[in-house]
Amino acid sequence: MSQYEVLNPWADIDPVQQRGISPRVADLAGKTIGLFCNTKGLARPILTVVEEKLKERFPTSRFSWYVPREVNRYNVLQLENAANRPVFEEWVKGVDTIVAAVGD
Repeated sequence: MSQYEVLNPWADIDPVQQRGISPRVADLAGKTIGLFCNTKGLARPILTVVEEKLKERFPTSRFSWYVPREVNRYNVLQLENAANRPVFEEWVKGVDTIVAAVGD
């Protein structure tokens, strides 16, 4: 009978507390929630339901959509097109938090 040594691919590391890249909002009431829609087919329906559910829970919230102009691009922000960068940057300035959906 053969014996095999099984190795764990995970390194032994000290666990690091995970944290978001931006501070989280404490409450969504009265906030402007950005809905970032990538260009995949189901992203818009997903975010439409998310918006409906959030409106039920936070009726004083407002919503702002960012939908890239071109569909199925590798760069969903489409910032390689200089005309898109200011549109995206202006959208980001106008929201308090963002919900993103990938519609695969």
